[in-house]
Amino acid sequence: MELFSLIGEHNHEQVIFCSEPSCGYKGIIAIHNTVLGPALGGTRFWNYASDTEAFIDALRLSRGMTYKAAVAGLNLGGGKSVIIGDPKTAPREEFFRAHGRFVESLKGRYITAEDVNTSVDDMEFVAMETEHVTGRAATSGDPSPVTAYGVYRGIKAAAMSKYGSDSLSGKTITVQGLGHVGYYLCQNLASEGARLVVTDIDQERIQRVVHDFGAQAVEPNAIYGVEADIYAPSALGATINDETIPQLKVQIVAGAANNVLAEARHGDELHRRGILYAPDYVANAGGLINVYGELHGWTSERAMRKAGEIYSTLLRIFELSEAEGVPSYLAADRIAEQRIASIGKIQQTWV
Repeated sequence: MELFSLIGEHNHEQVIFCSEPSCGYKGIIAIHNTVLGPALGGTRFWNYASDTEAFIDALRLSRGMTYKAAVAGLNLGGGKSVIIGDPKTAPREEFFRAHGRFVESLKGRYITAEDVNTSVDDMEFVAMETEHVTGRAATSGDPSPVTAYGVYRGIKAAAMSKYGSDSLSGKTITVQGLGHVGYYLCQNLASEGARLVVTDIDQERIQRVVHDFGAQAVEPNAIYGVEADIYAPSALGATINDETIPQLKVQIVAGAANNVLAEARHGDELHRRGILYAPDYVANAGGLINVYGELHGWTSERAMRKAGEIYSTLLRIFELSEAEGVPSYLAADRIAEQRIASIGKIQQTWV
């Protein structure tokens, strides 16, 4: 594997490989683009099968953050961290304080926050070593409710575009992944009368959603073949792929997960089949909006209102997609790239 070829494929600015042998911490910080502002993106803690898998995940996630900030109209660049290891057994204080020291070494070029398998408490450990961290308990806290609300608004926008009405009452929605964001998303959907079919690899999470919202549970691999109106992938990425697309019996794909498309061509295939796709980095931008608000002193109400604007942003993307006859993911990319290019002409790379 040629590392610099992968780094250069999407014009990443910087990748940092981090190690603290005393506790076994291994991490990667990827900075994709800082034209609009400092790179901001959460820290993901995952037991990757290989260092290569972790490296590629960091690259993909950081690029997604650049586009997410650009489309949301935020003055931020894109970055992401991954920590390699078992989140259930690793010594968390040692790991996250080590991670914080590497974040500090970048002197503000990168700001971190929560992501998969990391928490508000973990960010407090990071904050012992650097001020370049958001999502702490004493500030904006857990961004999951704001992320989930933005996804909910995104699903309603997709429904409006597809059905001519944004009502979700009576709609069957499959939700894959019932972590913090997935739970709050189910809460929003159930409050509007949607019928939920859910799955997760954690049985306790499933039982909680079944109990609280009257959802129907299915096995993880069965979720793709459920006959429904909307599929909301809200776990890890790449669930839209060669194996799953032929199984889908939905009209809309819109959820909270990052990098839902295994490859760009899978977005083309959804478009060909008439399945409306809400580009993930647009639909799930609420978490980024929440921490951006923290950096700028917003109230929680203002952050929630801003996340609600995901509705109108997606409608604009769907309109562009239809007008130009291109898949929605390409329409979203064009809007992001236009903003980055226009701002890049009037200011230098953020340092």
